[in-house]
Amino acid sequence: MSKRIVILLTALLAVAMLGGCGKESGALQDMKVEKYVTLGEYTGLPAQLPSADVDEAQIEELFKALYLDSVTPDMGITDRQVVAGDTVNIDYEGKKDGVAFAGGTDSGAQLEIGSGHFIPGFEDGLIGAAPGETRDLELLFPENYGNAELAGQAVVFTVTVNFIYPTEYSDEVVARLGIDDINTVEEMRQFVRDYLESNARSTYQRTLESKVVDNLVAGCVFQEIPEAVVQRYRDNVREGMEADCAAQGVDINTYCMYNYGMDAETFLDQYAQEAAKQSLAFQAVANAENLNISDEELQETLEQYAAQGGYASVEEFLGELDREEYREYFMFEKVLEFLTQNAQITEY
Repeated sequence: MSKRIVILLTALLAVAMLGGCGKESGALQDMKVEKYVTLGEYTGLPAQLPSADVDEAQIEELFKALYLDSVTPDMGITDRQVVAGDTVNIDYEGKKDGVAFAGGTDSGAQLEIGSGHFIPGFEDGLIGAAPGETRDLELLFPENYGNAELAGQAVVFTVTVNFIYPTEYSDEVVARLGIDDINTVEEMRQFVRDYLESNARSTYQRTLESKVVDNLVAGCVFQEIPEAVVQRYRDNVREGMEADCAAQGVDINTYCMYNYGMDAETFLDQYAQEAAKQSLAFQAVANAENLNISDEELQETLEQYAAQGGYASVEEFLGELDREEYREYFMFEKVLEFLTQNAQITEY
């Protein structure tokens, strides 16, 4: 199954309570899930993933990008010529046989001379240019260029250098970013560091969760999945997708083909089957490890959620949702925490 449609159980709160299966209750906790799934080894699940470390180069790259976006023309250097290593602000238009080609025109673009981001000859052709100067660069696209219509073709880029970005950072520019309580270069650099480290930790956790869920399901042996369970997932995800499609003005088949490379019915079938398997496997682990949510625990947690959300009561907080949906969601969280804490992690 495509990795693009693997479901993380922490997202399943949006799915309505599972439908009934025969004479059994619709709630997962009341189902005899062991009839449908035999657990494999679920402690020490392998998870190989990149570390959450952030290096100084990443911090500098993002800091520089944010900083340069706030440099205005009046702050730029205009009293000297461009040299290798400068970052310049340019306007350019590319033409082939005198006709502008798609993707070859931009204004206010940032370019570091020597970065190799543009085709050979483009950056070198701007060395020695003075801000305000316009140059015509006669160049060849590489033979292996990704656009077959331009690969190996002769073109002319008309480029105007607007200004050179200052090489030293200033608090004045940082203050223009408009970030609360960030007014100096050092404060901005720390802000970027904190952001990247937080993002790296979140990405690490999501990747870890995805891998342990994949490996949990892969190690299980499933009997025939109750169709009522699968259908409930199918119906609910269809409802959500149809709402998205209506907002975007597209039909559901077009939406699925664009996002998932398959028609809607194929996607919904695969999604529902995978969601049902994951849910049954999670419930089986909860049963084995005593991770189910009691009525008292459910009520206490819902009261906390209601208070944090400013609701007068649990009933007001729940609205039209059934509390069993939340029971299952909280169980999913507990099982996922158990699996990740007991995973065998290898970082690279």
